[in-house]
Amino acid sequence: MSSKDKSLSSKTKSSKKLGDKSIGIVWSRWNEDITIPLKDGCIKTLTKNGLNKDNLILIEVPGAFELPYGAKLLLGQQKVDAVICIGCVIKGETKHDEYINQTVAQSISMLGLSAGKPVIYGVLTPNDKQQALDRAGGKYGNKGDEAAITAIEMIYLSEQLPKNQSSIGFN
Repeated sequence: MSSKDKSLSSKTKSSKKLGDKSIGIVWSRWNEDITIPLKDGCIKTLTKNGLNKDNLILIEVPGAFELPYGAKLLLGQQKVDAVICIGCVIKGETKHDEYINQTVAQSISMLGLSAGKPVIYGVLTPNDKQQALDRAGGKYGNKGDEAAITAIEMIYLSEQLPKNQSSIGFN
């Protein structure tokens, strides 16, 4: 959610249970004072919703730019039902944040489409550090919780719909 007025963080419990599902989390070390609480919130919400910790695969990458590659590794080398990408790119004095954010968002989107599995964008794109802290367990909740709930909902959505044998260009 992009608005401070809307938050899924209050919804950390889903009616769907994860049970034997397997979820990968790729998280960025850059801005780890933000990304560790996001990752921890995500894990807490997943386990609260029945995920067996043995079915949780964590990959740490240096920065947000490396999140798509980490997700690709998980999708290609592990049996996962979803991948959650956790990161934070804080606006600086240059336009680096715009280039990184756009590339990461597009890459994560394309990975999900090409893999046919949910790849969740849990990357904060705040203007300053305080905005990031507010969204990593602060006054606007924890966006890691929201990423976990989104993953749960998308896993079950993909299982509810009938499998179509035809393709629209993605496998």
